[in-house]
Amino acid sequence: MDELTREFVIESQEGLDRMEHCLTDLEVRPQDAGLIGDIFRSVHTIKGTTGFLGFSRLEKLAHAGENLLGLLREGKLTAGREIITGLLQLLDGLRSILKTIESDSTEGEGDDAVLIGWLEELQAPAQAQVKQPAHARAGAHAALAAPSEALSALPAASAPVPPAPPPTVPGPVHLEPVEPAHAHKEAEDDPARSHTQGTAAESTLRVDVTLLNRMMNLVGELVLTRNQVLQATSADPEMTLLSRRLDMVTADLRESVMKARMQPVSNIFSKMPRMVRDLSQALGRRVRLQVEGQDTELDKSLLEAIKDPLTHAVRNSLDHGIEPPDARLAAGKDPEGMLALKARQEGSYVIIEVCDDGAGINVEKVRLKAIERGLITAERATQLGERELLQLIFLPGFSTAEAVTKVSGRGVGMDVVRTNVEKIGGKVEIDSRVGRGTTLRMRIPLTLAIIPALIVRSINQSFALPQGALSELVLIPPENAATDIEWIENAPLYRLRGKLLPLIFLDRLLMPGVEHKIASERDLFIAVLDAEGRRFGLVVDGLADPEEIVVKPLSGVLKEIGLFSGATVLGNADLALILDPGLIALKAGVTLREEEAACAGDDETEDASALQYLLVEIAGRQAAIPLADVLRIEQLPLKRIEFIGCRPVLNFEGQLLPVEDSGCMLAAVEGNPEAKIIVVVCREGNRHVGIAVSHVLDVASGGDLFEAGTAQRTGGVTLLKSRVTGVVDLGTTAPLSAAQPAADELSRRAETLA
Repeated sequence: MDELTREFVIESQEGLDRMEHCLTDLEVRPQDAGLIGDIFRSVHTIKGTTGFLGFSRLEKLAHAGENLLGLLREGKLTAGREIITGLLQLLDGLRSILKTIESDSTEGEGDDAVLIGWLEELQAPAQAQVKQPAHARAGAHAALAAPSEALSALPAASAPVPPAPPPTVPGPVHLEPVEPAHAHKEAEDDPARSHTQGTAAESTLRVDVTLLNRMMNLVGELVLTRNQVLQATSADPEMTLLSRRLDMVTADLRESVMKARMQPVSNIFSKMPRMVRDLSQALGRRVRLQVEGQDTELDKSLLEAIKDPLTHAVRNSLDHGIEPPDARLAAGKDPEGMLALKARQEGSYVIIEVCDDGAGINVEKVRLKAIERGLITAERATQLGERELLQLIFLPGFSTAEAVTKVSGRGVGMDVVRTNVEKIGGKVEIDSRVGRGTTLRMRIPLTLAIIPALIVRSINQSFALPQGALSELVLIPPENAATDIEWIENAPLYRLRGKLLPLIFLDRLLMPGVEHKIASERDLFIAVLDAEGRRFGLVVDGLADPEEIVVKPLSGVLKEIGLFSGATVLGNADLALILDPGLIALKAGVTLREEEAACAGDDETEDASALQYLLVEIAGRQAAIPLADVLRIEQLPLKRIEFIGCRPVLNFEGQLLPVEDSGCMLAAVEGNPEAKIIVVVCREGNRHVGIAVSHVLDVASGGDLFEAGTAQRTGGVTLLKSRVTGVVDLGTTAPLSAAQPAADELSRRAETLA
């Protein structure tokens, strides 16, 4: 396929994607001239280019569709359900031919006469269709075969065959995006719109994914080299500025390459309305589709990997979740069910949820089916709680369907969901309430290549712990180790804020059978982890600085150990294995938090207004920082703090971070460069700020926030631990001035001091 044809295929496929999205909207708004105009332009562009390239079959089919769309655009026809079904079949036919062109540069030998004839029949005026004998229309439709099981594009080798509308068809699928939608405008002759489109085309460039992957690999190697340079030059004052400049440039380059690979989840969400429409009609359902967070971005390779899991989850919700209209009415529900697709970013992960308000999952039915199919023993089934039983639906071969249908029932769908998501380092969770609905939650890492990690030490080796699963760190001094760690039947526990936390000693897990004693002469560190609903503390011997690590694949031998997800090279050139918190929890037998899952539904309303705060001490007074805004707590020597003018700043992950010192902690230790200070790194809007504190006290829940009205740097007050506590207002920390680049300012200051 030559370059010109390749560009035509890519642009045509993008136009058909837009056309599919507009068609599902058109069924709800059949008089929307903007939608009809967008669809017309997609088909018209294909038809206009095919003549130049010599694709006569594609041109003939597009011409038939263009004629029908022209009548719709002129208002001579109304976009009823039969016309929209015909246009969807036109869409499938065009896609099928384009796929054949892409594979072997020919249009194939299919015959589109039946589809073209149907499109021409739909063009007849409404009065003529009314007068046409019913048996003639029935005969025309009798020649049209039913769609395939997947309800997808028809094969290229045969004619696309549009199906006859089902005799009893439920209501259309409503697409209700939560984000404000831009109004469609008919602007074919609008010069302003044409100019905008031309500018957008000139400012974009298509890049092959293979090249982006190569760039990402090179950036990964650069990150490893940067880490080694930073450690090698940390003691050399003359190289400090150069190494920091390298650090900043590497961070910017990494971020730019990652952004080039990022795509909005709307690229896969936009495929769902058509599928929901077809499946709801095939199953006799009435469904309203809601979409949230379409602008959330994800790495392209990961976006491709979750297409199948998302498709399986949606099909499962329609077949097993949302009930038929009569059953919903009998249960006191709206006959039209709700299916929601949601996406949002949380830290270094993207959360994608598929929610329905259907019948939910009967846990007892799951238990009986699992025993019946031999997936679990009856004795083991009686020991499992509700949340653990729900996880059984992800086992291969599990299905609660009474009969196999074209849509589901073979017991492979949910297994595919979990397998594909875990293959890319993600996690799958499911929550369900009988009669209220089900939520399937996929937790996807933003990228597989480079992740932030905490470096921990155990048995004289370094290991990388992904920060995505890390909640907090707890230090146990040697004098408190014997009393703070409690033992129940050889199981260690730690009482964290009144709740028992199961502990896993990493050295015992790595070297089972060897007797280990808790050292009384050194500190113990507990990394509190949350993996797939399993919360536990990982006890390690020591901590090192966090690093951005480049994930390398494991050999088959190391995979069989079942504790590691990859390997990396650290800044000191040491090799380190990457710990997998989920596998560690399973290996150690940590159970799910059943009591929290059971209480989630009952306490959801009561705890909705309770906010979590980090309690700190600033200048002898208790203060609070919203926990959702806290990224990290850093304890570092005073010499790490530098100044731009009179403003203290901290080099944090390649960025200059302004440090707010309202308690004058820095001035109190001035002259002692090794004095330890604590900086709480927080997120404020799209930027990061640091808050200098004297002590970190606790985490507490607070109620309503009241305006303080007096202190300038207080965002309000709340009641925490029975004390009225001021909440730090992160917005009062002014951003660094953009007039003078921060790196140049530091360089000039360093030269002045020298």
